[in-house]
Amino acid sequence: MDSRVEGLSVAAEAEMYRKRYGTTPAEADHSTLIRMIEDLLNEGLETQVDPFPETDREFSAILDELRGLPADALREKLVISGWLLKPHGPDEMRCQECMYFLVHRRWCDLPELNLPAEPEWWCRLWRI
Repeated sequence: MDSRVEGLSVAAEAEMYRKRYGTTPAEADHSTLIRMIEDLLNEGLETQVDPFPETDREFSAILDELRGLPADALREKLVISGWLLKPHGPDEMRCQECMYFLVHRRWCDLPELNLPAEPEWWCRLWRI
């Protein structure tokens, strides 16, 4: 897997986070990670919301893509997983109803993501 996203290596991306937030995604606390995610998406990061994985094979392929990413590859994780800051689709799917969402921690417990999440957010790895 190429660890470059939009021309930045993971190391350069980590340095960008360190300059802006004083830490990297791998070292950031919950609230800082939330802010990093919100900032990336509010600043126009486009994520891959389609195709939604309809089969276990499609779901596993996305997990395989995510599995090798380092913790500092936050931008790439968000793009691949199709992260959004709002509910998605005709059914308004959101993290709140996803089986991987830990309500009291506000966290996505899917090991390949392992990121904070707000109840109204969504990603294409959503499962009920």
